[in-house]
Amino acid sequence: MNWIVPFPPGGSNDTFARPVAAYVGQRFNNPVVVENRGGAGGTLGGSVVSRARPDGCTLLVGNTSLTFAPVVYAESGFDLLRDFTPVSAIAGVPVGLVINPTKLDVKDLAGFLAAARKSPEAINVGSSGLGTMAHLAIELLQRRTGIRLTHVPYRGGGQALQDLISGQLDATFQPFSTVSSYVQSGRLRALAIATRQREPLLPNVPTFAEAGVPDFNVSTWYGLFAPKATPDEPLEALHAAVQAALGEGDVKRIWQEQGARVDLESRKAFAEFVAREVERWTAIAKTTGLPME
Repeated sequence: MNWIVPFPPGGSNDTFARPVAAYVGQRFNNPVVVENRGGAGGTLGGSVVSRARPDGCTLLVGNTSLTFAPVVYAESGFDLLRDFTPVSAIAGVPVGLVINPTKLDVKDLAGFLAAARKSPEAINVGSSGLGTMAHLAIELLQRRTGIRLTHVPYRGGGQALQDLISGQLDATFQPFSTVSSYVQSGRLRALAIATRQREPLLPNVPTFAEAGVPDFNVSTWYGLFAPKATPDEPLEALHAAVQAALGEGDVKRIWQEQGARVDLESRKAFAEFVAREVERWTAIAKTTGLPME
């Protein structure tokens, strides 16, 4: 069995895909190979799986970015609703704006916005790539606040995070699951979280609404998808295996450490959720425009 992660190694997609894949492989007595195929905001790997044989052996570990990919990439080669069948949710994680405090000396979101207004385009903000959720978050923040930032796209969130830590970047939007330890150690500073409620993992970090930017919610979720014509029987078995993995002690512990959450739910419920997310993020992406530098 082959699971395609459509982003480079080292990011949050790997963090959540690999423990579940290991458990599912043991359950089926058939190792699951997790393969990273990054590029074009996840659309290259997504296209590979959309064309795969629909036998339950090749699946996509997708995330929120793929809900609006056709808006951003006219030649993405697939549509999440048309070409895939949702199998199971894997994790949901809050996203926040994080800075390197030695590179950018601001204490909170108000200070960040003031610095950006004082020196337009002087603040370099990295993302996991053109057309990704992090890119959308940058565009949304600029449009909601009137600031101008310099967007620095990478080929994955892990690369952006490493450059932030090393001081090559001023800021990034990152899942809190990947930055919490750096924030707790003081190497990075989280300015705001893009959810409606604070995150227990970093309870002192305010929401964007609390920090003065209302209705700014861009959390990321991860899920497993199969090519559209895959029969129900292998999908039901896969769904059951993933759900069992998410209830397993070691996986639950990792998710808790990463500040991730997931609702154990039916395939139908997950499919309905994905359809709502496609409608929501497609509308937002069209509004913001997401320029492809």
